[in-house]
Amino acid sequence: MAVQKIAVIGGGTMGSGIALTAATHGIQSVIVDIHEEQLTRAQAYHAKQIARSIQKERMTETDGKVATENLSYVSSMEDANDADWVVEAATENVDVKKSIFKSMESAFGPNTVFATNTSSISITDLASAIPDASHRVIGMHFFNPVPIMKLVEVIKGKKTSEETTNATLALSESMGKIPVPAHDFAGFVSNRVLMPMINEAFHAWTDGVAEPKDIDSIMKLGCAFPMGPLRLADYIGLDVCRDIMMVMYNGLDENPKYFPNQKLVALVEAGHLGDKSGQGVYEYEQG
Repeated sequence: MAVQKIAVIGGGTMGSGIALTAATHGIQSVIVDIHEEQLTRAQAYHAKQIARSIQKERMTETDGKVATENLSYVSSMEDANDADWVVEAATENVDVKKSIFKSMESAFGPNTVFATNTSSISITDLASAIPDASHRVIGMHFFNPVPIMKLVEVIKGKKTSEETTNATLALSESMGKIPVPAHDFAGFVSNRVLMPMINEAFHAWTDGVAEPKDIDSIMKLGCAFPMGPLRLADYIGLDVCRDIMMVMYNGLDENPKYFPNQKLVALVEAGHLGDKSGQGVYEYEQG
């Protein structure tokens, strides 16, 4: 199927990035978010990124105008119900996502594909919220920052059809991405490997092995990581890391290696979430 219009449910960092990427590849993209201030932030982000791309000559002014015209912002799914593809990009909470999926089934047509940008939650479990449409549910895990990162982790649920899978692979490629399949286990591949490493970095800090900047420097210089694990945790969001770890802990037989380190939990409970709050493992200047 040739996708003409994508509805992205959630105008946060990931949703905004997904919509922008689709729009710059010729696909109409509408962000749906019940919070008007989030829609305003998404629109400002898009304008800034398009202007920067034009300034750096990564796109022409004509391309920038087309991308801008491909973007729209609404507060109700019903105002985007002519989309033939939906990407849910809400917070990493299974109950929230299931509720959104039920609303999606009511709002969109019977042939619309329902993709989720979850980074850890079972696709089969999410699809159980809409059993009559479970064959149209698939995981489409983009990576942050979406306009730059090439990977899309594609995850089939138990009832996901081959037609849906093939269409997802084709759409990912049309958006300039490289789709790679993973099976439906908590955390899939990326976070099953990444989150224990981040957690272990917190354990090393807690145990006094080294200070955060030194842990990050050792991993950058010794393992050629572009960003150390603790700095990466701040960038992802410490609350997001905690939530993903708990999904994995609960979904993988309560294996203690996935249980979030208490220092990580304490930072989240104190509201120190990383880049987005201005303080996490590190402190950040405004802007």
